[in-house]
Amino acid sequence: MQRLEEENNRIFIDAYGLKDELSPEVPLDEITLTCNPHYRYSGNKTEDELEALLLADTMREFISYAVGCMLGRYSLDKPGLILANQGEPLADYLKQVPQPSFTPDKDNVIPMLDGDWFADDIVERFRQFLRITFGEEHYKENLQFIEQALNVKGKRNYTLRDYFLGEFYTDHVKRYKKRPIYWLFSSPKGSFNALIYMHRYRPDTVSVVLNDYLREFRAKLDAHLQHLKATSISAGSSQGEKTKALKEIDKVTKVMAELEDYERDVLYPLATQQIEIDLDDGVKANYPRFGAALKKIPGLDAEDDD
Repeated sequence: MQRLEEENNRIFIDAYGLKDELSPEVPLDEITLTCNPHYRYSGNKTEDELEALLLADTMREFISYAVGCMLGRYSLDKPGLILANQGEPLADYLKQVPQPSFTPDKDNVIPMLDGDWFADDIVERFRQFLRITFGEEHYKENLQFIEQALNVKGKRNYTLRDYFLGEFYTDHVKRYKKRPIYWLFSSPKGSFNALIYMHRYRPDTVSVVLNDYLREFRAKLDAHLQHLKATSISAGSSQGEKTKALKEIDKVTKVMAELEDYERDVLYPLATQQIEIDLDDGVKANYPRFGAALKKIPGLDAEDDD
């Protein structure tokens, strides 16, 4: 593009006899393409820094597309939007893509937690997506490549899960200019998170989040807690194992209390309401109807109307 613009400039400069007044050169930072890091990122950065930023953003875009495939917005097997109308179920997706290479989530709820507590955990689903899109042979190298690209701050032991828990939703909200199409149910301290696609929302979606994920997660945490308690008092446990178990017990107990309050005060009352939404009202009108159940979006109210 730089070469083409400069060639155009030369043609016009020659045509109008402006060689002594104008230069055909075009600086790289004036080539207005998002794939051009010189234009996309401000500041006095080196070529390596610019390439690192572009690579990280490219991986974020790839992950965003993957999540879209998880929720049925996109498909590896058909271009364009697949599910983009209000309340469309998985059956509507399968009418358009009868034999998908990667099947979207059935209930439109994808948990984002601190570990593989559920089979449809977002990290596990992305791992499946990566295997399908780029093959099993180089899966480990590709996963490592993505994690390294995302780790622009050079954090130690940074993983894909760190990105999903710490950065993904912020990136999504920014990408959609504070009008996210994926909504994040999130407890006050973020110990429980579940992602839904607003176009597939139904009045019973909150009940699905409550019964099939939050309560199920609490039950799994309770079983884990009992195991930790047994370890902490077992004669067969070393002192190091007991100390570690006691620390984990304290952590899990606090998480359990957080989730109990979230269920009692927020999610259960909301589930009983069976809230209807109208996509035509826009995110600004619909998102606040779910109150503290969803992760807060700073500045949502201050933005202009949809």
